[in-house]
Amino acid sequence: MRPGEARMDFNLPEVPAGFKAQLEDLVNAEVVADRAVAVRVLDRDEALAIPDIVRTQANLIPVDEQEIRIVDIVGLDVQADGGTHVASTAQIGKVQVVKVESKGRANRRVRLRLAG
Repeated sequence: MRPGEARMDFNLPEVPAGFKAQLEDLVNAEVVADRAVAVRVLDRDEALAIPDIVRTQANLIPVDEQEIRIVDIVGLDVQADGGTHVASTAQIGKVQVVKVESKGRANRRVRLRLAG
């Protein structure tokens, strides 16, 4: 990864026609929506009781970690996440979907970049 760039991997067997452009449009619509980003720390049991709070294929939260940081993009998504975050989606600016690549039978990697 480099500053202003990111990648995300998905279990996606097929990529529909127009996927890259549609994804870019949808992401940028959420950026423009100026959704608040709220961060809180919960007790491990309370956090893991939230459905789909961890969406990676393997739960990477160490078993001895008793508190879990939760990031809530208000009205859009809630996940366990330890990364750096903006206060609202509008702070991101425009996003460009650079590439959608195949990384195996059902694995797709989406590469993103801040545009501007």
